[in-house]
Amino acid sequence: MKKFLKISFLPLLLLISMTLFLRCDNDSNMPELSGESKQFVLFAKSNPAINGTVTFSKKNDGSTLVTVQLSGTRTGENHPAHIHTSSAAQGGAILVDLNAIDGKTGKSETVIKTLNDGSAITYEQLLALDAYFNVHLSATDLATLIAQGDIGINELTSTSKTYTLSSVTYPAISGTAKLTKRVNGKTLVSISLTGTTQGVSSIAHIHLNTVAQTGGVVVDLTPVNGTTGKSETSVNNLNTGVAISYDELLNFNGYINVHESASAISTLIAQGDIGKNELTTISKTYALNAVTNNAISGTAKFTKRVSGETLISIALTGTTAGVISPAHIHLNSVAQGGGIAIDLTAVNGTTGKSETSVSKLNNGTAITYDMLLDFNGYINVHQSATNLSTIIAQGNIGSNTGNNTALNYNVTNSGASSYIFNGNGLTNSNNPNLTLQRGKTYTFTVNTPGHPFLIKSVQSTGTANPYSDGVTNNGSSNGVITFTIPSNAPNTLYYICEFHSSMTGVITVTN
Repeated sequence: MKKFLKISFLPLLLLISMTLFLRCDNDSNMPELSGESKQFVLFAKSNPAINGTVTFSKKNDGSTLVTVQLSGTRTGENHPAHIHTSSAAQGGAILVDLNAIDGKTGKSETVIKTLNDGSAITYEQLLALDAYFNVHLSATDLATLIAQGDIGINELTSTSKTYTLSSVTYPAISGTAKLTKRVNGKTLVSISLTGTTQGVSSIAHIHLNTVAQTGGVVVDLTPVNGTTGKSETSVNNLNTGVAISYDELLNFNGYINVHESASAISTLIAQGDIGKNELTTISKTYALNAVTNNAISGTAKFTKRVSGETLISIALTGTTAGVISPAHIHLNSVAQGGGIAIDLTAVNGTTGKSETSVSKLNNGTAITYDMLLDFNGYINVHQSATNLSTIIAQGNIGSNTGNNTALNYNVTNSGASSYIFNGNGLTNSNNPNLTLQRGKTYTFTVNTPGHPFLIKSVQSTGTANPYSDGVTNNGSSNGVITFTIPSNAPNTLYYICEFHSSMTGVITVTN
């Protein structure tokens, strides 16, 4: 019996040995990785904790190993994944089904030789694909994305430019528009707003010209989702079909408008200049003094654009609601008088404001921001188009300013204990007492979140007893407060935080 078992077992051992030999031989013939690979980022979507990468690795036979690695997934879950055509912002059909990601490891591997339609695709072709990558929550909830990223020619580079979108109708709504360059030179435009309303879809466009000039729509953007405050648009062309690259958008003559909704298109909630119209941090503010009515005065702020042109912003206090007041830059000084050199946008009496984009004189001669700072001129604001002879505010600009230029204080805070002043002779000064002169203009550039800066006639917290004559934007915690001191201002005023009595100082007013 033992002899029979030995004889019977011998062929079995030989069979196993041959099988192992053949398997090892087959393994040695399996296509190996070539060493070439490309990794793309997968960004979090519905769950901020889940993100990762997808790596394409070339095999020697031209096929591609696609490895997904996510962090933040959970054991027991499986997440379907696909490669889609077009960009994530545009959306598109599934090109390739991939193996689902195991929630325990956060990993999946798939070897790709063909697309779902059976057409062959190589590693090199995948890297040049117009595509993006989606990872879904589950097979029964494909609508919920947990990670996503552009791949191939749509990959986002680290080159980007962010523009400010300022509030318009509602002070609580503002944000940014970020332009990010793709590998193919095209652009992802990402809008992010705070203060939007859940469930409201807000229409957005890129317009021609500047905010001050206004212009037609040149690019339709994806509406802003009021629940998230976000929108993403892949921009390749203008609405006319003309191609436009990232680099061209950075030099574009345009601005962005975000409208409240499709049914309230006339209501703007945020806007900002982009491209060559972007406003720099370089500016100069001139005083516009009262003329026929002591209650009306203010400033004209000149801000330099990236293009070297100028935004002129007039802000007056004491104007009359419903009255439109023409404004101009004239030749020479106020004392000399002179003809009109530049027509400015009329001042809206309801807001006391006007904005004009200036690139040339009325005669067509080009003029830059730097040239305006040396210009022999002055500004007049007239009462109305039917009463041009009555001037309500005026001031020298450019080479005629002398002491007419507004003096600025930068105001920050140290917690709730004090305001900190810099500028105009002060350096990190805590709650300094100020001496200001009648007839001069002072600006307070305030950045004190949660601590509204008030100029008042009584040294007390709250909003009662504000001093309003000649003051624009009183009570701001993030902006510029302008104070053109009238001739009848009291000898003593105060600045104080609306909420904290320790943040205060005395303003002595002199002639």
